[in-house]
Amino acid sequence: MEEDKKVLGGESQDFQKLLDKDNLKIPQAGDTVKGTVVSASRAEVRLDIDGILVGVVRGPELYEEAEEYANLKPGDEIEATVIEEENEEGELELSFRHAGQEKAWETLRKASQDKETVKVKIIDANKGGLLVRYCQIQGFLPVSQLAPENYPRVSGGDKSKILDKLKSFVGQEFEVTVMTLDEKEDKIIFSEKDVWSEKQKDTIAKYKVGTIVEGTITAVTDFGVFIGFGENMEGLIHISELAWQRIDSPADLFKVGDKIKAEVISVAGSKIFLSARRLKKDPWEEASAKYKVGQVVPGTILKVNPFGLFVKLDEEIHGLAHASQLGLAVNQKISELFKAGDKADFEIMSLEPKEHRLGLKMVHPVRDKSLNGVKGGGGKKEAVKEKDKKGKEAKEGEAAGSKAKPAKEKKLKPEDKAAGAKGGKKETKTKEKIKKSDK
Repeated sequence: MEEDKKVLGGESQDFQKLLDKDNLKIPQAGDTVKGTVVSASRAEVRLDIDGILVGVVRGPELYEEAEEYANLKPGDEIEATVIEEENEEGELELSFRHAGQEKAWETLRKASQDKETVKVKIIDANKGGLLVRYCQIQGFLPVSQLAPENYPRVSGGDKSKILDKLKSFVGQEFEVTVMTLDEKEDKIIFSEKDVWSEKQKDTIAKYKVGTIVEGTITAVTDFGVFIGFGENMEGLIHISELAWQRIDSPADLFKVGDKIKAEVISVAGSKIFLSARRLKKDPWEEASAKYKVGQVVPGTILKVNPFGLFVKLDEEIHGLAHASQLGLAVNQKISELFKAGDKADFEIMSLEPKEHRLGLKMVHPVRDKSLNGVKGGGGKKEAVKEKDKKGKEAKEGEAAGSKAKPAKEKKLKPEDKAAGAKGGKKETKTKEKIKKSDK
C-alpha cells in the first residue's frame, strides 16, 4: 500500500511538474481550444487536447455547415469552444457551432474589408430578394444586387411570377461580396452583381458611347427590352429609345429571341444603356415639310388620357390634342367620349420638330356622348346635322304644342247643369226618331 501511495504520489508530482513545465491552463467555458480528432461520427466527435484532456462534441453542437467541420477524420486538427468544463464523464464538453460562428464572422469581416468574395446558400425568398446563409449567419441579397443572368425580368411586372423566379434559387449557392456588415444589428447585405461586374470590368471597358452592338432580346418588360450581346454582356433599351414614335408597350413590337441592333448611349458601372431608334433616321426632321400649322389632318386616337388624346397622324408622327382643344362641355368626361381607334379631323396648332412635339385641336368638337360626327367622312357629318335639325324641329313642335293650351272650362251654375242635362236627353230622343224614320 505504501508503495502504491509512493507511485500515485509520484505520478501526481509528475503531472503537476508537467502542468508547471508547460504552463498548461485548464480550459474554461467560452475558451477556444485546438485538438486532434480521435474519432468522428454523425453522433459525436472526440478530440485529444494536448495529450492531457479529452473533449467531446455532440448533438446540436456538431457544426457541419462549415466545410472544415464536415467529413472530419482521425488525425485532423480542429478548433472547438468549451461550453462545459466537465460533463458526466469528466470530459470537456465542446462545441463546433460557437467556434465555427466566430470563424465565420472573422471571414466576413475580412471579406468586407478586402472586397473578397464568399459563397452563400439561398434558404428562402421574398418579394424584395433572397434570404441567404453563410455558415450559420444569415444575410440578405436584394433583387437589385443580383447578377444579370439571375435578375427576375417578368413581362408586366407580375409580382407573383417574380417571387416564383426568386424561389427557384432556393438551395443554390451564389458567389457574393459583402456590401453591409453590422454585427450589432446582426445585419448583412450581400451583392452578386458586384462579383459579376468585377469579372466583366475588362469586357465592359471595351464598350464606349457610340459603339454599335447586335444582340438577341433576352427579356421584354413594360419599361423596355434587355438584349444579350458580346461576351456574356447585357444591356437595356428603354422604351423611349426603341422607336421614334410613341410606344404603349414594348411587347407590341418585340418578343424574346428577336435580333436587334443598338447603339451604346451610356455606361454606368456594370450597366449599359442602348438605343435602337438612333440607328434610324429621325422622321421629325422632315415633319416641317409634311405638316404645317393651321393644316387640317385626319388622325387616329391611340390613347385616351385625362389630360388629352394621343393621336397618330402617320406611322411615325404622333401628336397630342389637349383636353382644352376638344370642345368639351361642362362635366363631360373625356374617357366617356373617346376611345382608342376612333378617327377624327384635327387642326395642327403647334409644331416643334426638334422637341418631337405636335399640338392638335379637334375640328368638330364633341357636344354629346356620341362620336358619330367626329370620325371623319362627309356623310356622317351630314347625318349628324340632319339628326340635330330633326331634334331641333321636334323640340320646337313640343314648345308650340305646350303654348296652345285648351281654354279653361267655365264653371256652370246648378240650374245650367240641369238644363244641360235636359237638353242632352231631348237631343238623344231626336236622334232616335230620325233613325226610325230612316228605317
